[in-house]
Amino acid sequence: MHSRARSRLLIPLLAMVLAGALTGCSLFDRDTGSRPAAQPPVGAAAGGPAPEIPTTVAAGQVSLLQRLGADGPIRTLSVERDGTWQCLDCAGDGVTSRGTLAPEQTERLQVLLADPRLANETDQARQYRVTCIDALTSSLLTSAGLITSQDCPGEERPPVSGEILLLLTQATPAEVVG
Repeated sequence: MHSRARSRLLIPLLAMVLAGALTGCSLFDRDTGSRPAAQPPVGAAAGGPAPEIPTTVAAGQVSLLQRLGADGPIRTLSVERDGTWQCLDCAGDGVTSRGTLAPEQTERLQVLLADPRLANETDQARQYRVTCIDALTSSLLTSAGLITSQDCPGEERPPVSGEILLLLTQATPAEVVG
């Protein structure tokens, strides 16, 4: 019973954190090997105020929250329509970094975020429940809603959100997924 209550609380927590910091966290483009210049740390790591964590995103924006296990730090990535991103604690070192997706990545991300199938992939539409313990949990906050997946044996990712997750993790310092 205790793990059920924990699971019910984890999804809203992940949604809140994911929505807040995802503006795009790309230290390098893993597809091409090019290395865009990383911006200096901002927020708490730079001695300034920490950025606000949004709970909603507009069309064309996406936030990614990731957590390994129940007690791991929460990494957040926020990506704007123009491909600019901000990543909080992406490397697990407390540093906030910023960058910009390559133009073709930004274009692909916008096509995926506009895909009408995305609405059928939300946690609410799928009646999704977190089932694994100590797995990497990734939650995408889109204008269609929250979409959560875990790196668990046998769990399949929804196709459109799976492509978004793969694009973000390959183009930014966010955790690579299996």
